[in-house]
Amino acid sequence: MSTRRSTGPTYTGCLPRHFLTGSELTRTELSELLDRALELKRAPHSSDALERRTVALIFQRPSTRTRTSFEAGIVELGGHPMVLRTEDLQLSRGESLRDTAYALSRHVVAIGIRTGPDELVRELAEHASVPVVNMLTAGHHPCQALADLMTLKEAFGRLEGLAVAYVGDGNNVARSLAILGTTAGVQVRIASPNGYSLTESPCEPASGSDIVSAPGSQAPAGVRLTHDPLEAVAGADAIYTDVWVSMNDDPDTAAQRIRALAPYRVDDELLDRGARHAFALHCLPAHPGEEITPEVLYGARQRIWEQAENRRHAHKALLEFITSGQGEGP
Repeated sequence: MSTRRSTGPTYTGCLPRHFLTGSELTRTELSELLDRALELKRAPHSSDALERRTVALIFQRPSTRTRTSFEAGIVELGGHPMVLRTEDLQLSRGESLRDTAYALSRHVVAIGIRTGPDELVRELAEHASVPVVNMLTAGHHPCQALADLMTLKEAFGRLEGLAVAYVGDGNNVARSLAILGTTAGVQVRIASPNGYSLTESPCEPASGSDIVSAPGSQAPAGVRLTHDPLEAVAGADAIYTDVWVSMNDDPDTAAQRIRALAPYRVDDELLDRGARHAFALHCLPAHPGEEITPEVLYGARQRIWEQAENRRHAHKALLEFITSGQGEGP
């Protein structure tokens, strides 16, 4: 067996270390995980942490970046990605999540799931004896936030004291950025129109992570909520956006959403309101001409494509961490 193993943070607890919202990580753990992700980016084949081990990846929603980054990353760690769609599982014929968790836990060292309701991920984690990773739900996208923070740390060499403005719909991406960003010491500002702010989202915030407050006030964790995009981006180090109509949104409301969110488009004029070095971020897929202009998306004032690549390295560091206390695994 190869002797190349993880040299990142090590988790040695008895219970599985789930990653459901991002609030599971301490600031020290998050910092070490991001440092490890940067190391893995510099040397992608330097770890065999998953050698002869299998990770199950359940996809109940379409995916480009999540699937490719996890699948490629697991292979680079020496493991086997077991990709499972809903129709591949007995879940489609009424088998319970509990039974699915019991069965998968006998064969794999971790389970990733990309789905809709957060309750499904929580139930899977409740019954799994291996770590469960939230690869996306309606309420949270913590794996994306890891790549976001890694991109910022790569650009600035630090996270403490940076200011990031998120403009647009207060959705799962905004929530995860708020949770993990504040853990890392980043000042997160979120600007959304009435009816679309993080406080008004139908998705519940993470339990124990009180990140919402009245618009325009300072939230306990350091998140600033506002309806004014110019206020949010003033002096910011990075300006972040997401699509205005996502897979979790009602398509019948698309036109209404686009009208409401139009003043929150990321263009060169909005970037000019940030710090001189400010750049754009986007979790993708993008709709050029809606939430972001083509000039920004494909221009020199963005790190969006590095951000997309960094998903792989951040996910590898996460998998090393959450499986590090499991011995050689099944």
